[in-house]
Amino acid sequence: MTGATFSYDDVIRAHERLVGIISQTPVLTSTTANERLGAQLYFKCENFQRMGAFKFRGAYNALAQFTPEQRRLGVVAFSSGNHAQGIALAAKLLGIPAVIVMPTDAPTIKLEATRGYGAEVVLYDRATEDREAIGQRLAYERGLTLVPPYDHLQVMAGQGTVAKELFEEVGSLDVLLVPLGGGGLLSGCATVAKALHPECRVIGVEPEAGNDGQRSFRSHLIVHIDLPVTIADGAQTQHLGRHTFPVILERVDDIVTASDKELVEAMAFFASRMKMLVEPTGCLGAAAAFGDQLDLRGQRVGVVISGGNIDLTRFSSLLQGAL
Repeated sequence: MTGATFSYDDVIRAHERLVGIISQTPVLTSTTANERLGAQLYFKCENFQRMGAFKFRGAYNALAQFTPEQRRLGVVAFSSGNHAQGIALAAKLLGIPAVIVMPTDAPTIKLEATRGYGAEVVLYDRATEDREAIGQRLAYERGLTLVPPYDHLQVMAGQGTVAKELFEEVGSLDVLLVPLGGGGLLSGCATVAKALHPECRVIGVEPEAGNDGQRSFRSHLIVHIDLPVTIADGAQTQHLGRHTFPVILERVDDIVTASDKELVEAMAFFASRMKMLVEPTGCLGAAAAFGDQLDLRGQRVGVVISGGNIDLTRFSSLLQGAL
């Protein structure tokens, strides 16, 4: 399987592995949001997924396909938080040793959760060190299997199950808004959308400060950027992947951005109107819907909420100016 041959069948097989392991997260609606936009919005709430984010889907799908030797030696991953927790939990459930490379400034709640699932955490300075190089070195030295956070076909297939569940519950959609970091979630969801409802417009949403995906999409070349400064820590990626990029080019209709201010406003909406805790990255799709870039009037719109892992002190601090 390559990016070019990655298909809906891969997502179907991933979902079969995940049944009974993942939570089939709820799809919620909001009368307030619908009236505000003149549209029908369906929020797929992966903030209620096991370990608090969609990342568990792809992590488990990848680790479940390890050979006996790979399971014995263990897995290594690098992540700012949610992929770290997803790999750590999946490894615990499957009895696989796990080593996770995480930045020293990763949210405390994500560091503690990763360690709590039993993984060994190796810290690095994201300003001066290369996490991919550290992960590759550990894989070589210890015989570990490296599972990156997004540029991995089995991870992409697992993430696509988010959209599969959404379409199975609500039927056809006119627009699907999906958070974008490295493209694992977006490529998986776009593959499902174009297989089930080709007319659905799939739009990726990334932080305004880190629009490498948008620039790559428009130039048809993978654009590398400096580490973006944004509150959306789960989308602080610097480039799309060699597997995710061709799928995004072929199956995504557009990529837009959301500012940190818009993310905070979306966090406040979810907390005050829908009684949900959503992390900044998880608000990317909603921020785009609530902003002025898209005209969604009269349309059925799916919005993927990707996660809810945020320290309460940090959450309160960000919302101080929005409430």
